[in-house]
Amino acid sequence: MTPAIDHVALTVRDLPAMTAFYRDTLGLAPLGGDGETARLGAGGRTLLELRGDTAARPRDPRQAGLFHTAFLLPDRADLARWLRHAAESRVRLTGASDHGVSEAIYLDDPEGNGIEIYWDRPASEWHRDGDRIQMVTLRLDLDGLLTLADRPWSGAPDGSSVGHVHLQVGDLDRAEDFFAGDLALTRTFDGPGGAWYGWNGYHHHLAGNVWNSRGAGPRDRGMTGLAEVAIKDPARAGQAIADPWGTRFRFV
Repeated sequence: MTPAIDHVALTVRDLPAMTAFYRDTLGLAPLGGDGETARLGAGGRTLLELRGDTAARPRDPRQAGLFHTAFLLPDRADLARWLRHAAESRVRLTGASDHGVSEAIYLDDPEGNGIEIYWDRPASEWHRDGDRIQMVTLRLDLDGLLTLADRPWSGAPDGSSVGHVHLQVGDLDRAEDFFAGDLALTRTFDGPGGAWYGWNGYHHHLAGNVWNSRGAGPRDRGMTGLAEVAIKDPARAGQAIADPWGTRFRFV
């Protein structure tokens, strides 16, 4: 079985408010919790775990850790419905891009964690050169996308997943050793200050950049932000490792 991102866990200061944001803005369904944690997802599958800690300090955007969690929707019409929902709800977006392999919309949650909502074009349309996959950053045709919003957004549909996680790292060479070595990912794309990695021919499951975090040291565990990335890989289930900056990866 090819590894894939199972879910992401975040440490948050305001658990009720953050739960409401991911439920109402992203359409993730509440799947339980214990008063100190909340699980949300789609189709009965947990995609996000929120861990409340009122004593946690606000995240430092220059620190290693999360750049964004990318939620993958099944098709383009789903992205269009979400975009109309965001517009009608006056959600503040931070960007929107056509990456060739995908179309993506960006925003932040109330505690500053980056989010991407996207859909993938068919893999047969991706441009490949060996292991490398061409990705671009072009203007997204928002008006054209909205024409596919044929009905109201009713929440993240069955089949939604965490398609990839993009990290802030302190050094790309050390990140390469971890991604390609410890996680056995294949490097698929390079850009200024960043590198992208995937399993089994996917454009990327993980990426790392130094745009805000060049030279960053180990993460401060007392801050909000990324608590861990859970990777579905039965061959390594029960194991856990950390990248050079202390970001935890747990295998399930």
